[in-house]
Amino acid sequence: MKIIRAGVIGVGYLGRFHAQKYAEINGAELVGVADIDEKQAQKVASECRCKYFTDYNELLPKVEAVSIAVPTSLHHEVASKCISHGVDILLEKPMTVTLEEADDLIEQADKKSLVFQVGHLERFNPAVVAMTPFLTTPAFIESNRISTFKRRGVDVDVVLDLMIHDIDIILTIIDSPLKTIHTVGTPVVTDTTDIANARLIFENGATANITVSRISLTNIRKMRIFQPGSYINVDFANKKVMTIQLGKELLESGMPKQKIEVKSFGDQDALRNEIEHFVHHVRQRTRPDVTGVEGRKALKVVLQVMDQISEHQNLELYQQIKAAAVR
Repeated sequence: MKIIRAGVIGVGYLGRFHAQKYAEINGAELVGVADIDEKQAQKVASECRCKYFTDYNELLPKVEAVSIAVPTSLHHEVASKCISHGVDILLEKPMTVTLEEADDLIEQADKKSLVFQVGHLERFNPAVVAMTPFLTTPAFIESNRISTFKRRGVDVDVVLDLMIHDIDIILTIIDSPLKTIHTVGTPVVTDTTDIANARLIFENGATANITVSRISLTNIRKMRIFQPGSYINVDFANKKVMTIQLGKELLESGMPKQKIEVKSFGDQDALRNEIEHFVHHVRQRTRPDVTGVEGRKALKVVLQVMDQISEHQNLELYQQIKAAAVR
């Protein structure tokens, strides 16, 4: 089996975990890590027994594939440089700041026939993988991703930080164009939106109701999927999936008899699964499940949600100012 020479660019909170996985898995050699914070780069390199660089340009000639976990505003710049060196990329979500940047990266990678995977980690959650065979025609989806407040990641909108996970999954399991979006959201602790809700309605009538918050007292990451004859409950945090199949036999209440099955995957590692998937496709020169095109689809809807929330917030502020002026 060919050993893939890999690196990680940006080894802060998330990038450090990427480096650890590359160092652990079979079929990959972690050549080095790069970060502008020399102390952090040196620390992670020491943990993972590899070289460190403060300039990622020095790492690129030494590797075939990299994970990019720098701030989103730098994704396009760093990914473009990697592509120009012929290096395959696993780019953390959200893939870029704008759709124009996303389109440019997709085009660049296609021209060089490079592997371009976007880091939508929940796709590799074993509970999500396990639910897939039970999907038929999802009609209504209720999703809640609620977390306690953490300083990490508050430089971006909660929609871009958290809701993008659920939007990506929903766009994958509902096979219909998106028709309309209805949103609400507001800042509470930070200057950007901290709590938000989006209702996505698709042309086939399927509806998804998504709520995200980063100011809760508890952590909840669950999705419920209702479809004719069955119900699926996915617990992302605890890596559990419960399926309820409705039978033809009726109970005394008139409710169809239910067959309930619960599967737990607590011993599996979604990030390791994601990186092994990436390394496999780098080796085989094949298309990963979460391509740049898939990442762009999720980004497009996220940006629409954010724009709509912003418009509502500005309208409300205008109305308050107008009301105050009248008084």
